[in-house]
Formats: sequence, C-alpha cells, structure tokens
Amino acid sequence: MNKTPTVSRAEWTKARLDLMAEEKAMSKALDALARKRRELPWVSIDKNYEFNGPNGLESMTTLFSGHRQLVVYHFMYGPDWKQGCPSCSFWADNYNGIDIHLAHRDTALVAVSNTSLENIEAYRERMGWQFKWVSSLGSDFNRDFHVSFTAEEIESGEVQYNFSMAKFPVTEAPGLSVFVRTDDGGIAHSYSCHGRGLDIFNGAYQMLDMTPQGRDEDSLTHKMSWLRRHDEYGDQ
Repeated sequence: MNKTPTVSRAEWTKARLDLMAEEKAMSKALDALARKRRELPWVSIDKNYEFNGPNGLESMTTLFSGHRQLVVYHFMYGPDWKQGCPSCSFWADNYNGIDIHLAHRDTALVAVSNTSLENIEAYRERMGWQFKWVSSLGSDFNRDFHVSFTAEEIESGEVQYNFSMAKFPVTEAPGLSVFVRTDDGGIAHSYSCHGRGLDIFNGAYQMLDMTPQGRDEDSLTHKMSWLRRHDEYGDQ
C-alpha cells in the first residue's frame, strides 16, 4: 500500500526546493569528481592490439576514426555464447545512436567483445544497433583490461576485476575504458570503470531513479532478474 502522503501544491513545492538544494550540491560534487577523473595520469599502450571489424583487421589507432579520444564499452559476449549479455544489451540500447554526438566532441565510441565478428554482426542485426562493434577474439585486449577470464580462474574463486581480486560468476565482465592519442602519436589509457560505475551510462536507470518506485529491484532474487533483451518482453 502507498504510504506516501498527499499534500498541497505549496507543501510539495517546499519539499521539492529542499531536495533541489541537495541535488545542486550533488551536481557540484559530481563536477568536482569529473575534474579529478580528467586529471588522472595516463598509461602508455605499448601492445599492437588488433581487432576484427566489418572492414577487416583494425589496429587500435583506427578505432579512433581520426578523433583524439576513444571510449570502449567492454560488451560481455563469450566466444561460445549464443547471444550477447542481456545486461550489456540493456546498456547498448541506451548508448546506441550517441556516437554522432560524441564525434563532434572529438571522441569515438566502439564496443569490443571477446567473440567472433560473425556472432557480433548477427546479434547487432537482431538488435538493430548502429554503433561500431569489433571483435577482440584472439588478442590480449580483454585479458589485459581484466574483462575476460579463464574457466580455471572462475573456478579458483577469485579474478582480478574492478581493480581488486573478487568473485565473479562468468568468464566475461562489463566495463568501460577511455583512451587518448598523445602528442607524440602514441595511445594512452586514461580511465576505466566497472560494476556500479557503469550506472551513469544507462539513461533508463537514471529516469527510473526519478520515479516514486525507482528501479523497484529490492525484492528481486538478484537486481536485474526482471530484465529481458528488448525483443524478448513479448507482452509490451
């Protein structure tokens, strides 16, 4: 039963203004955090990673598409999986189409998965996505950025994920990494985030957070058990 009180417009406005003061303080805190994020030191990328894309093999440099910055979404899709991860698919629904806007801020967006290009292309067509998506299968890329694990590592009980040793249930993990082209023509790694750090990139969750019910996941066996790929809901 709904226990939220119903009040006059004047009372609601006062409560809203009180909350707005907290929201503004949080916005300023997030702005300060973003500045610190931009001030992180960089790590040079020394390996010549290769990716398989629709136009053949691509170097990491070509993934930038002539821009200075590159955002990589580490999309969970193992080489023996029949389809991409439903959670990563939820995130992809939220960033599909934004690459044109990022390009006008000198930034490329690419999804990278540890599966074959054939798997990627078939799943992309099914989902109707347009963003660039390449295969890292056979390279060290996913391993070096700690988003792919061996079955033995999973069985051992701990893998290196989100900058610490932790339990993880499957061999592929989500994440987002940022790279930048340096003045000397090289490439550097500037930022990565995983887990709840990815929430901010999901507009649907941000909208739900504005509603009275919020994400409505507290009573579920696990947080995203309600989620389906967008072509699997069936009743909507």
